Amino acid sequence: MRFLIVRTDIRAVADGDIAAAWAGGHRLRDETTAPEPRRQIVHAEDRDAALLLARALSTVGAVRAGRQRVKVLPLSDAGALRAYRPGVT
Repeated sequence: MRFLIVRTDIRAVADGDIAAAWAGGHRLRDETTAPEPRRQIVHAEDRDAALLLARALSTVGAVRAGRQRVKVLPLSDAGALRAYRPGVT
């Protein structure tokens, strides 16, 4: 399985927004509708390589200072999907 390693900026949130989200029981951030701005993207072929790359990106000063974060996201394997779709070459 392939992995995507992404270094993103963390969006600042006002205290009032945090209180409103907590009181309303909804999410403060929704990555599907408004993802954080990406700084760097790297691909890895397996989980061990992805974690090694994420560890290396975590040494960046902005990540260590809490202004950015590193995310490891699994990607679906296109070859495996073709095996389940007859007639697709």
